[in-house]
Amino acid sequence: MSSGITLSAATRQNLLSLQDTSALTATTQNRLATGLKVSSALDNPVNFFTAQNLSNRSTDLGGLLDGISNGIQAIQAANQGITSIQKLIDSAKSTANQALSTQITTTGTATSDFTASSSSATTVNFYVNGTAKTASIGGTVTAATIDAAITELNTQAGSTMFSKDTTGKKIVLNASAAVEFKTSADQTALGFAAGSTSTANKYGSSNDTISAGTDLTVSGVEARKKLAEQYNSLLTQITQLAKDSSFNGTNLISNGDASNKLHIAFNEKDSSNLDVQGQDLTSDGLDLDAITGNSGATADGKGNFLLDADIKGTLTKLSSGSDTLRTASSTFGSNLSVVQNRQTFSKNLINVLDTGAANLTNADLNLEAANSQALSTRQSLGISALSLANQAQQSILQLLR
Repeated sequence: MSSGITLSAATRQNLLSLQDTSALTATTQNRLATGLKVSSALDNPVNFFTAQNLSNRSTDLGGLLDGISNGIQAIQAANQGITSIQKLIDSAKSTANQALSTQITTTGTATSDFTASSSSATTVNFYVNGTAKTASIGGTVTAATIDAAITELNTQAGSTMFSKDTTGKKIVLNASAAVEFKTSADQTALGFAAGSTSTANKYGSSNDTISAGTDLTVSGVEARKKLAEQYNSLLTQITQLAKDSSFNGTNLISNGDASNKLHIAFNEKDSSNLDVQGQDLTSDGLDLDAITGNSGATADGKGNFLLDADIKGTLTKLSSGSDTLRTASSTFGSNLSVVQNRQTFSKNLINVLDTGAANLTNADLNLEAANSQALSTRQSLGISALSLANQAQQSILQLLR
């Protein structure tokens, strides 16, 4: 035979009310502790899984922000490199213009009086700015005069660089160019002192030119050569700077191959992205050639900024290089603007996704705090009501005593 405790209806009702209050209090305390009104799929399946999807996408986009940030830095490194290369090109232009303004002159008065044979012509071989010239002196009584010789020399030289001194017996050379003689015999045939045959050729079209004699002075050639060396050094610096303009292993200005691309993904599926094509902005990529001077199998002896026309050609290439840099800078600047805009968009979108997820799962702490206070009051009232419900049984207990 089973036995049990019999409770009055009022007592049972009050106990149930206290149990409900206790359950609500536990729920409210959990929300206050976690800050969540939906902490599992049991609380609200729709809100829980929707918020989870929003949070997952926010996390994926947050991971892409690192790649976007690296892309921005790589483009900025390229832009910084372009700015610095432009300064080097400006320096190269200044060097070339300085060479152009450095006048080359060959001047002097022959040591000996001019004499020429009237029976046979003498061939005089010389070079003007590295270009070979040949003059035939003498051969007839008329052609053997100093005036005839000067006329022939100026005709072959293409300018009036030869004249005679005040005595009318010596040849004077006054040329706005580098003038060299092939052999010492070519010098002495005109009355000039013989030059040294041991001096290595620098500016002639072959290796058998000789140095100027003691009565000839060549100025400007060495100065232009040194400026050419400075120019070559600047080209080396341009190439080195371009190769150093990298960020995290990515260099957008040292290699123009199609494979040299910076790929930046803007969404988690990579269906939205940007490819930034690299460019070759080294001295070779800018089509800037070093001044080689008179060396190599194909040397023509006109290097080292010897010819004004060559210097002007170099300045034209430098201007073209500047145009290429400006175009590249504009392209990279446009790409940088796009990437920065997408970075801002992604940050804002992440904020929207996180806010949406929070709205579905986060608890209103002000409301839960008020609920906790109300439940505490309700629990106190429930306990008082239960005590009143038990007073009738306490009266019976007094009778039993």
